[in-house]
Amino acid sequence: MNKKSAQRMGFKTGESVVYPAHGVGMITSIEEQEVAGLTLELFVISFEQDKLTLRVPVAKVKSVGMRKLAEEDEITKALETVTGRARVKRTMWSRRAQEYEAKINSGDLNAISEVVRDLYRSDDQPEQSYSERQLFEQAMDRMSREVSAVNKLTLTEAIQLIEKNLQKSPRRNAKPDEASEEAAA
Repeated sequence: MNKKSAQRMGFKTGESVVYPAHGVGMITSIEEQEVAGLTLELFVISFEQDKLTLRVPVAKVKSVGMRKLAEEDEITKALETVTGRARVKRTMWSRRAQEYEAKINSGDLNAISEVVRDLYRSDDQPEQSYSERQLFEQAMDRMSREVSAVNKLTLTEAIQLIEKNLQKSPRRNAKPDEASEEAAA
């Protein structure tokens, strides 16, 4: 491959990136493809864990929200976010589920860490519904892959690091605060 095509718009081959709808992937190459008589330059992104290869037109990178991996301070901030008190709105589950899904698919690490924090359940807490569990696992997966890539940890080590931080959070059902008592009344 010639040097000219190894980098486009600040992204280069061999670099890990975040694609909002799929999480962390690696740019394996930049290729040209003819589509409807036009020659398009495409980033070829491999998502190893999902056995998925995506071709993203270079010109669409901004509009699809593809970004570089978070900086270490952003990882630290996300890990601090999960230690906070869960903020669960008192709206219908379907509305909250849509909001959680939008946060996960935004590709924004801090938004994803909020979903991890809000949907986390420790062993001594009541079971989650199937859909809560699905959203939690999806958010945890996205967050742990990025933490793993940035901190150069295995995926298992990244998950353990996030779980360790989650366990520092104030326990949800330890003592209901006054606001939730009023809402229950």
